[in-house]
Amino acid sequence: MHRTLPDSFMSLQRRRLLDLRADIERRVGANGHFGLTDSYRDATGELSGIDNHPADAGTETFERAKDIALLEREALTLEKIEAAIRRMETGEYGICEACGKFIPTERLAALPTAVYCVEHEPIQAEKEGRPAEELFLHPPFGRTSMDESEDQNGFDGEDAWQIESWGNSDSPAMAEGNNNDDYGALYIESDENDGFVEPIESFLAADINGRSSGIVRNSAYRRYLEAHEGEGLLEPDVWTDEQTND
Repeated sequence: MHRTLPDSFMSLQRRRLLDLRADIERRVGANGHFGLTDSYRDATGELSGIDNHPADAGTETFERAKDIALLEREALTLEKIEAAIRRMETGEYGICEACGKFIPTERLAALPTAVYCVEHEPIQAEKEGRPAEELFLHPPFGRTSMDESEDQNGFDGEDAWQIESWGNSDSPAMAEGNNNDDYGALYIESDENDGFVEPIESFLAADINGRSSGIVRNSAYRRYLEAHEGEGLLEPDVWTDEQTND
């Protein structure tokens, strides 16, 4: 099926397509195909990338990948322009390739390379799914976070993160919850005890063989008493007796 459009409209559309093609070819040629005509060494000014920090090489690799994507986009646009010009010559310009209906001139004026009507235009929507890699990132450290395992009591990925808690550049405002004034709340499970699991473990002392050697009356011990946790004392509390006498 052929479609007859006003000569003035077709002339305008052809001129717009030719101008767009010339503009793309000029821009791509002027910047050396987005810098891809130069080698990696010439682009970075380095004789070798071996002695560079990996982040420097990563940045250059990202920029080159971006330039390739930009060039591919312009190449695809040129293909669409050439296809539109061919359809003008065959009388098929302005006809939807999916349903065969006429594409409104308003749509052609806004998108000279249009191949489909609005109803059959492929929808460019973001996928609702998430990358498969996120399966290994949640919970934090994925497979290396073993807190949920009943038989796990060793050093795992979460512990590795906790001991490296210094040097975070975030501010308390970025912490989860409403605790916005404590830098210590920025880390994973920051409310956990540091170095022990239960409060009682922080003041029950043991020798090198694991035999009990008494009680360390530290601040955790005092808080333990004030909270009335556990059973009665197994030995006199000198600190408590002295405070009572005072």
